[in-house]
Amino acid sequence: MFDPFLLLFFYGSLSLITFCFYGADKSAAKRGKQRIRESTLHLLSLFGGWFGALLGQKVFRHKTKKWRFLLVFWLTVVVNVATMGYAVYFFQFS
Repeated sequence: MFDPFLLLFFYGSLSLITFCFYGADKSAAKRGKQRIRESTLHLLSLFGGWFGALLGQKVFRHKTKKWRFLLVFWLTVVVNVATMGYAVYFFQFS
């Protein structure tokens, strides 16, 4: 059975983790320390943390000017929204 609260918990948790990763990467960038790979940030977004990534970009003003990064980020958002839309539709009518 489809549990929307479990889905909300999953997305919320992963968004919080992703938000923290953006903050850590911004901090590392300012201090000249080892950074978090862009592919890691994209994977976190792809697996459900896209909302936290969006907040991280806005709050930390991080990763907002690299158009290639933003293109891939917005593709992860589209994939997530489409997948969730399909899942909700599928589970609603099955």
